[in-house]
Amino acid sequence: MKNKLNVGIICMAVLMACGNPENQKDISVDQAVTVNTNEVQLSAEQVRNADIRTGKIETKRMYNTINVNGVVDVPPENTYSVSVPMGGYIRKMLLIPGMMVKKGAVLTTVEDQQYIQLQQDYLTSKNKLKFVAEDYIRQKGLNQTKATSDKIFQQTESEFNNQKVLVKSLAEKLRLIGINPLTLNEDNITRSISIYAPISGYVTKVNVNAGKYVNAADVLFELISPGALHASLTVFERDAASLKIGQEIVCTTSANPEKKYIAKIHLITPNIEGDRTTTVHCDLENAGNKLLPGTFLNAAISVSNAVVDAVPEDAVVKWENKYYVFEDLGSYRYKMIPVEIGTAMEGFTEIKTKSRPGNIVTKNAYAILMKMKNSGEEGE
Repeated sequence: MKNKLNVGIICMAVLMACGNPENQKDISVDQAVTVNTNEVQLSAEQVRNADIRTGKIETKRMYNTINVNGVVDVPPENTYSVSVPMGGYIRKMLLIPGMMVKKGAVLTTVEDQQYIQLQQDYLTSKNKLKFVAEDYIRQKGLNQTKATSDKIFQQTESEFNNQKVLVKSLAEKLRLIGINPLTLNEDNITRSISIYAPISGYVTKVNVNAGKYVNAADVLFELISPGALHASLTVFERDAASLKIGQEIVCTTSANPEKKYIAKIHLITPNIEGDRTTTVHCDLENAGNKLLPGTFLNAAISVSNAVVDAVPEDAVVKWENKYYVFEDLGSYRYKMIPVEIGTAMEGFTEIKTKSRPGNIVTKNAYAILMKMKNSGEEGE
């Protein structure tokens, strides 16, 4: 009887213990179990529902991208300021900014009485040169026979040489204003000259109008060569050391960000300004007609091209300002491992940490992080 009583007491104690919620732990398929502070155990159903996938760390060729700003510019050697060699009145002018002109086209016609005077002086000096030349030859012959003194011959020779210099200088002045001295005669003296386009390009500035008097120092027009546009970019000191001549750059504009302009570094200014920046000049290879000087540019420069270890971006999680990946320990158990990340490009992130885990979670790593932290909080 005593033995039966003892068995009954034991059975009741077991039933009471099973009925106490504090002494049992029901783990459903939707609940993750935190093994320790950096490991978590999931169920097969949890892994399947979260679409968690694993894989190896890959080797990728990656590079850093420096984002800079700048403007479309024109090299000084491809910008032309057109002026008139001698002052005069603008007689005819039909240019407006933005017009395309071809090399040799007449930009404007200028007239003044000094052009007439210059042509007159040239023709007069040229005629006098013929007389002086003949006199020189005659005096030379007489001097050889001692029929005239050496002094008279030397005076004649000096006048002949001075006249040659005068005719030569007047001829060059005529060429300077666009008049050919070889074809000039008394029948084709003109009071006007034409100003021609020195290059084929676009007119960017028109500073005169018909009837205005201009001086030799005045700039009438400014032209640019359309094929000579380049990008002038502002680069910070810390990034300038990573650049090199010939490096390719991709540029876009705010007006049309979808259109990509390709440029190559032509010159890096060897000077750092007070704001710790320098200027990088790049040749634009596909500028086209719609890209105008002064246009604001956004540019991306690729640097540090190297082969690195990388994982998909979805494999890296951030927790409390640190980065982690999850190592697959098998049997749906995962360990959170701290890593140092580097460049991110085309969906992959560089892993700089020397120690390399085996299989890692490559997709939906954040789902594991959330289940780990949630289960940890519930356990507390």
